[in-house]
Amino acid sequence: MRARVTVYPRPEILDPQGKAIHQALGRIGIEGVEKVRAGKSFEIDLSHQDPEEATKVLERICQKLLANTVVEDYEVELLPGGAG
Repeated sequence: MRARVTVYPRPEILDPQGKAIHQALGRIGIEGVEKVRAGKSFEIDLSHQDPEEATKVLERICQKLLANTVVEDYEVELLPGGAG
């Protein structure tokens, strides 16, 4: 089973990378972008076939390694295909 995990700073946390990208867009003449949030994305292949079990494993991975849950939120998405 394949999954995508996306990690972003929590909305109340300053996102300097997102702010810098937003400002750069204005400097290069791109208008109409109201906000940019920068994050990181991970694609993970699991041997688990059961979506519920895979989600539990992914939650554990996020909480223990991929996300600093004090300042970041994460989203787990199961994708078609992958290992198994």
